[in-house]
Amino acid sequence: MIERSFIPVRFAVLTVSDSRTLADDRSGETLKARIEKAGHILADRQIVGDDREEIAAVVSRWCGEADIDVVLTTGGTGFTGRDVTPEAIEPLFEKRMDGFSAVFHRISFEKIGTSTVQSRATAGLFNQTFIFVLPGSPGACKDAWDGILEKQFDYRHMPCNFVEIMPRLDEHLRRRA
Repeated sequence: MIERSFIPVRFAVLTVSDSRTLADDRSGETLKARIEKAGHILADRQIVGDDREEIAAVVSRWCGEADIDVVLTTGGTGFTGRDVTPEAIEPLFEKRMDGFSAVFHRISFEKIGTSTVQSRATAGLFNQTFIFVLPGSPGACKDAWDGILEKQFDYRHMPCNFVEIMPRLDEHLRRRA
């Protein structure tokens, strides 16, 4: 068996909330702590209000930056009038990652039962950048990181992981050139 070395990945964390600041953003802090504990790099962290255009602008900008590989958002995935994060981000997706939502809901169901149906967690790719749209609770962020993201962003995880495919995400662009 081939021994693989850990490869740090560069993350950006966006909290979507009209009421949080960096001082009391428990979900964003949960993600930051887990990213750093795993040995990855927190490249940026921001908070924006529940505004489609503002959410999309920050995520689009981050997906255009060479020093960001993954964008994690937290908040705005419910059903209230202010919950617009999926509507802001899903139009950006070049490829959807339906499996993320399915696995997230399975993990969440084990913790909160049928209340998991109130989350519209989603994921996809834009401009060779992974985007994960997570609910705004610290528990949901823990579930997503501990149950899915930590392993998928660890190059040593077998049989496959996101890190090993990152260099090939732009194959379609290279064929056109």
